[in-house]
Formats: sequence, C-alpha cells, structure tokens
Amino acid sequence: MRLVIGSDHAGWSLKKHVIEHIKTLGHQVVDIGSFDDKPVDFPDIAREVARKVTSGEVERGIMVCGTGVGASIAANKMKGIRAAVCHDVHSAHQSVEHDDVNVMCVGAQIIGPWLASDLIASFLAAEFSTDVDMRRRVEKLHAMDAEG
Repeated sequence: MRLVIGSDHAGWSLKKHVIEHIKTLGHQVVDIGSFDDKPVDFPDIAREVARKVTSGEVERGIMVCGTGVGASIAANKMKGIRAAVCHDVHSAHQSVEHDDVNVMCVGAQIIGPWLASDLIASFLAAEFSTDVDMRRRVEKLHAMDAEG
C-alpha cells in the first residue's frame, strides 16, 4: 500500500519511527513533513495529507501531532476524508472496517513507539467491511460530504 504521513513539530520524532515501521511492513510512504521540531501549523500538514489521499496518489494517510485531535479535526474539514484518532488497536482496525477511515491520527504525547507500531499494523491490515449496513452508513457520509 502507498501511504502519506505528516506531522507537526510535536509529532515529528514519533513520525520517524512510524515511517521505519511502515517500511518494514512492506509499504511505501510519502513523508510531507514536518522534518524537525520547529513550530508548524497542523492544519497545513492536514491539508497536504488530505490532498494526497483524495487525489488517489496514496491509499491512506497517517498524521502525528501532540494528541491526534487537532490533526483529526483539520483533516476532517477536507471533503472525502474520514479521519479518526486512534490510540488503541481496536479503534485502529475497526475505524477502517466499519467507517472506511482513510486517515489515522495519533498523538505523540499520548502513545510511544511500541504502541504506534501496533496501531499502524492494525490500521494497514484492516479492510472496509462488505456488510450492507456498513456500506450504507458510509454512503450517507459521502452524501453529507456532497452537501457541504
């Protein structure tokens, strides 16, 4: 799978670990920054992650900020994005299986490298359910996107 990853200054150090883990799982990753601890605005990073996902350049995105919350809020402002904060393995896979989440957001101030590795593996292994109820609900999300 081809992925995009972005972080703000609070998440850049964990992002380095996440990138290495993604590669060990056999996936490709596009890193759009940040590349150091100099302050950046997470909405700018979220916009770039979202653009790569919605354009089809990548299949999914990952964002790392302090808590994951700001990144999730910003990413969800973009049409076609379904972002979720995931700090446990169950949410990491179920968000994809039930809600077709395409951007996972994690908080570097909340989780460490080991849990991040488990979350990434769970998120990337998950597939959207073929269950008619799940599909119907996500179609309603698409309709809400179209309404603006």
